[in-house]
Amino acid sequence: MSALIPTTAYLIRAIHEWCVDNGLTPHLLVKVDAQTRVPTAYVKNGEIVLNMNYTAVKDLHIDNDAVVFSARFSGVAQHIYVPINRVAGVFARENGQGMFFEVVDGQAPEPTTSTASAAEDVSAAPAAKKSHLKVVK
Repeated sequence: MSALIPTTAYLIRAIHEWCVDNGLTPHLLVKVDAQTRVPTAYVKNGEIVLNMNYTAVKDLHIDNDAVVFSARFSGVAQHIYVPINRVAGVFARENGQGMFFEVVDGQAPEPTTSTASAAEDVSAAPAAKKSHLKVVK
């Protein structure tokens, strides 16, 4: 039997779709590392929060290896590349509901769920404030 594909990318796609279907704004919490391609000016404490709403991104693609899209930051188009194993969470900005992952270097993330408003302090601007998200086990 071959190795199973990790569930993380499937869960990210599902929560993203749930947000869009419910008129909520999907956001991605990312633990930035050398393989992550994001605008470094918006990285705070090694993390960045990205708006993944279709109105904010272009050419969004979430596959089993990475989340890829283009977005404008201060009017400048940027190509974003986030390896799946660097995603710490996907959630609705409006209520914090979503799924959060424990990011461990060199390992696939472990999923956890959140129904509390875990993202209350995340503003609409990416990484404008320090995230107060916690992994719930």
